[in-house]
Amino acid sequence: MPLSRRDLLTIGAGLGAGLAATAVTGSARASAAAGRFDLAAPATQLIWKKALYDETVLQSFAFDNPKGHIYAVQLKNGAASAAAGDLCLTRLSLSGAVLGHMYLKGFGHGGQIGVESPGVLWTETDAAPDSSGAMWGRRLARFSFADGRTLTPSSSGVTTYTPIPGATNTTCAIDPSTGRLTMRYLLDGRMRYAVYELSAVKAGGKDKLYDVAQPSGLGVFQGYASYGDYLYLLDGTAYSASNPAPGNTYITCVDLRTGAQVQRSLTQAGKSLDYREPEGMAVQIVSGAPRLCLGLASGAAGARKASIFYKNALV
Repeated sequence: MPLSRRDLLTIGAGLGAGLAATAVTGSARASAAAGRFDLAAPATQLIWKKALYDETVLQSFAFDNPKGHIYAVQLKNGAASAAAGDLCLTRLSLSGAVLGHMYLKGFGHGGQIGVESPGVLWTETDAAPDSSGAMWGRRLARFSFADGRTLTPSSSGVTTYTPIPGATNTTCAIDPSTGRLTMRYLLDGRMRYAVYELSAVKAGGKDKLYDVAQPSGLGVFQGYASYGDYLYLLDGTAYSASNPAPGNTYITCVDLRTGAQVQRSLTQAGKSLDYREPEGMAVQIVSGAPRLCLGLASGAAGARKASIFYKNALV
């Protein structure tokens, strides 16, 4: 990606709160999803080295499971896009064919997105620079996909939400098995994850089901997804002289009920790719069965490609 994602991943390390989950206003109901993914299980290829609408690095992606679409987000082409928080959103088929695109100007970095079927996107918006100069959202946005349209945070059809006033670095993902929204956010120097009923966020509610700290000791943050009572985090960097194959891409599982880290595993998915930077996570549902998916960027600058792999073994 054009900018480093060393975006305060280690903030909170050594703090007394550690991994503990904080008390929440609402009560967490039983999850509709059972079990957690086995991160040590092998990964299977879903799409391989597909071009997105623009030629920059994939940042994150999500599935519209009922419609059979993938939505991928990246920085918009152009040297000024990173500093402006301008994104390109591509709609793909499940085989990776481009089906349309949108531009999101002033939205953020594209660290993670969510899909509310059919064709409704949730992203960060109202971008502002963090301490490294990278642009990240301060609110969440909801809008419908419209091929060829360019949106700004104030465009008609964009609804914004502020579940946690004062939070920055806000991104979100949606668990298709429970209809819950997970928001990653920075507040008071700590990176955390809050989980809400999606319907409650849409109604302007602020009651959380869970709120947990991001674990310390991870690498460069690259994406997340939630499934049931578990949160999955992706970290790592592109291949380099100091990071040769099979690389340093890890997936970490956190129990949302306690904040405890329950598994962390190196993944060698797509290890033959050149460049190979981990980018984004999402849950796909196929014939009722879940898949934990991770994205990988490859290719030369100006001609980047996107690949997606998945793990589907549950424990």
